[in-house]
Amino acid sequence: MVEIVVCPLLQVIFERVTSHILKLVAEACGFGDEIDKLRRALRHIQPLIEDAEQQQTSDKALMLWLSELRGVAYDADDLLDEFCISHFSDELSSPSRHFRRGFHIWDAVVDFHPQIFIWLGDNIYGDTKRPFKLFGRERTIGPWKNVPRFVPSSEPEMMARYRKANSNPGYARLKENAEVIGTWDDHDYGLNNAGKEFHGKIINQKLLLDFLDEPQDSLRRKQAGVYASYTYGPVGRDVKIVLLDTRYHRDPIGSDGTILGDSQWLWLERELKGPPTAITIIGSSIQVISNLSATIHPLFSMESWGHFPKERDRLFKLIAYSKRGGVFFISGDVHFGEITRYDCALDYPLYDVTSSGVTQSIEEVVPPFLRFLVRFVAWLTPSTMRVKGQSCRYRSCIYGQPNFGTIEIDWDSHPVTLKFKVRDKNGVAVTEVNVSLMELQPLNSDSETGDRVKAGHNKRHCTLEVSLPWIVRYRLAILFCFALVVLLLAFLGLAYISFRVFRLGSCKRKYD
Repeated sequence: MVEIVVCPLLQVIFERVTSHILKLVAEACGFGDEIDKLRRALRHIQPLIEDAEQQQTSDKALMLWLSELRGVAYDADDLLDEFCISHFSDELSSPSRHFRRGFHIWDAVVDFHPQIFIWLGDNIYGDTKRPFKLFGRERTIGPWKNVPRFVPSSEPEMMARYRKANSNPGYARLKENAEVIGTWDDHDYGLNNAGKEFHGKIINQKLLLDFLDEPQDSLRRKQAGVYASYTYGPVGRDVKIVLLDTRYHRDPIGSDGTILGDSQWLWLERELKGPPTAITIIGSSIQVISNLSATIHPLFSMESWGHFPKERDRLFKLIAYSKRGGVFFISGDVHFGEITRYDCALDYPLYDVTSSGVTQSIEEVVPPFLRFLVRFVAWLTPSTMRVKGQSCRYRSCIYGQPNFGTIEIDWDSHPVTLKFKVRDKNGVAVTEVNVSLMELQPLNSDSETGDRVKAGHNKRHCTLEVSLPWIVRYRLAILFCFALVVLLLAFLGLAYISFRVFRLGSCKRKYD
């Protein structure tokens, strides 16, 4: 006899009802009390259902009841889906505080008058984030964590979030005046830090390409992944933009496996060994040059090509073998902006312009009175690749507020000049680097090598973060542990003093 299993479905419904997002939606719509009652009812009936499932094989009436209950449970799950999607759709005409906060930066992007705008991922936040919980039934952090903190959204929810992003007036004005291209990162891929194992990538690829207005007959709709290349401008002033997909084929972090996969590597090799262009921009959703995880571990972790050293070396060697000049990277993902440089991959420096903060930035997720702490940690964190100078807004040369990156090419200057900038929500540069296109060319002779060394353009950014002395590399973790020890000793000291005062007071009363 086939058993009817209802509890797992009810558990899913219970998780939906107890979710932070549904609670906020219910409170906003004025029936938070009803959701609380439903939550309590589900909690009470779940043990009864479990008992009924164990006894159903000997009771046909009970089996029929469970079958009807399963139908009701499916209807309830569908109703919750429709309710959430209806709420998201209603928000399209009344943007939430998060999207209203993003309006200002779009004005600055539009006022810059870009010819091309490039999305580098996290274009929307398509997954759902559970709150931090160390204790309770659902624990999202700690050594006894039992549920993932991020869960993927359904296809209708992803569609609603893309519609909301498209409805932003500033973004709509940008699309009228500039060509918009892009790739994805984890949150619009569908799940935080996900790779090739994520089951929703095929559907979400279609949704991303719809958002980018990709033609229906585009090869991107037929291939496994959203990688693509574009070429703009006449010969001599031509710019090639290569957008990588660092999600679809990526192996688990720590495996030192592949990021791009075999098919994308073959495609990239053809692109880089193809007709030369004056400038080649390689867009990666995760950072290529910087590897901050090597210096902030085990307190924090950030994705980057540095987690896959063999893949990064392969990328550098491919660029070197292609003899292509004018190559640099642009990246996102980390929720802050910075410019990094590596001098020892090729015979010219490789730059990585990281801008991550149009949809969310690191300082926005902490209370305003704690933002100074974020800036202090950024300054304290060692980085061997970050370009620092007088143009930086803060001493760390990291900018953790809403930002966007710009690349300006002055073709009329001699030599041709590139200006890399990260700009704040008002369009003001917070860190910048000016580079001559001549500096980004393969060397042709030993005399040219000597000229560059004399000019000071060699070996300034060569030490990888993983090669730093341990006391430098882990100084953030060391300081954190030291602070914890001081706080613990202070707490124990206060407890001891309180105990002594209490005991003296008790002895005095006893003596009196």
